[in-house]
Amino acid sequence: MNQTVKKNIKTTIVIIFSAFLSALTINVFVYSGGFFPGGFSGISVLINRSLIQYTGIDIPYGLLYVLMNVFPTILVYKYVGKRFTTFSILQYGLTSFFTLILPVVKLDYDIILITIFGGIFSGISVVLSLMQNASGGGTDFIAIYASNRYRKPIFNYILYANMGILSIAGLLFGWEKALYSIIYQYVSTQVIESRYQRYKFSTLHMITNHPEEVSQAIFKSTRHGITKLQAEGMYSKSEKTMLYMVVNAFEVNDVVSAAKEADPKIFITISKADKIVGNYYLKPME
Repeated sequence: MNQTVKKNIKTTIVIIFSAFLSALTINVFVYSGGFFPGGFSGISVLINRSLIQYTGIDIPYGLLYVLMNVFPTILVYKYVGKRFTTFSILQYGLTSFFTLILPVVKLDYDIILITIFGGIFSGISVVLSLMQNASGGGTDFIAIYASNRYRKPIFNYILYANMGILSIAGLLFGWEKALYSIIYQYVSTQVIESRYQRYKFSTLHMITNHPEEVSQAIFKSTRHGITKLQAEGMYSKSEKTMLYMVVNAFEVNDVVSAAKEADPKIFITISKADKIVGNYYLKPME
C-alpha cells in the first residue's frame, strides 16, 4: 500500500469522526441550548426553526446545509484544490447525514456548561477536518479561501460576520438564546484559532558554529529559506554564525529537532511572526 492510499484512508477515518462529532454537537448541544451555531450551519438552523414556527414546514437541517454549500464548494474547487474539496464534500455530506439519523437529545444541565462544552466540541470537529486539509463547508470554506489568499488566519473575522446572523436570530427568537450563541461561537472559534497552525508563523534565530551542517539538516524537513549572518559573542569574543528563518508554526518542532541533531550545542530563540511581507513558500492545499 503506497503512501497516498494510506494518507487518504487516514483522512477518511478522521473526516468520518469529525462529521459524527459535528452532527452530535448539533443534535445534542445546539438543540439542548436552543443555540444558533453561526455561519451556514447557523443560517440552516435559523431557516429550519423559522419555517417550523411561522409556516409549519419542516425542511431538515441537513438538506438546507447541503444546498447552501453548493456555491462555496465550486469556489474552493477552483481556488483551493481538488483533494481539499472532495474531502470537504465528504465531511459536510456525512455531517448532514448523521444529523438526520442521530436522535436529538435534550440535556438538562446548566446552560453555561452546555454553551461552553458545545463550543469546544464544535471547535474540535472543525480542527480535526482542517488538520486533514478539509473543512466542514460553509463559512469554513470562505475562511480557508481568504486565509490562502492573505496568508493569515481569518477565523476570528468570521466570528464578527456571525454576529449579523445571531442578531437576526435574536430578533426572531429572543436575545437570551442569541447571546448564549455568541458565547458558543466564541469558544468554538478560540479552539480553532489555538489548534490550527497552518497560517501561523514563527521566526527562528539560531546561533551555531556549524551553519552548513545545520542548514542541510533543516532543508531535509522544510523548503523554507535560511539567511546566514556573521555574529560575534560579546562575552567570549568569538565569531559565531546566526541563521535566520521563518517557518509555519507547525514546522517548528521538526526544524528545531533537525538543527539540534546537526549541532547539539546550537542556541535557538523562537518568536511569533505576526505578518509576512514578500516571498514566502506555503505548501498549497491539494
